[in-house]
Amino acid sequence: MDHRATEQGRLVLVTEAVLALTRHGREATVNAIADEIGIDQSGASRLVKSAADAGYLEMRTSATDGRRRHATVTASGHALLEDAHRWQEQVFDQLTDGWSEQRRLDFQRAMTSLIERSHALTHDTPTPH
Repeated sequence: MDHRATEQGRLVLVTEAVLALTRHGREATVNAIADEIGIDQSGASRLVKSAADAGYLEMRTSATDGRRRHATVTASGHALLEDAHRWQEQVFDQLTDGWSEQRRLDFQRAMTSLIERSHALTHDTPTPH
């Protein structure tokens, strides 16, 4: 087992969770990250610390409550996600080799819709149609 790849996957996971929370207008607190990823608070705390130590996340004090801290994605974190997304696209291309462009687009749209609906169901927000 490649432990570096496993750790890199964890760093991508937590950085992606912070970005998703931010895009949905939520502060990326450790508890919110734990909820987003589906793990306990202590596991999320360790992931956040690892990603911050690697320079992918930065912890900041909340503007509304000085006792709360939340994570933000750094420039290095955005670069990490760009690399991860590029790799995902390469894998997608390999998996769908032989598919028509329309079939690929239909699949991507369906997956995006499922992810959005899952997020809406999990966080009790209206689902775009």
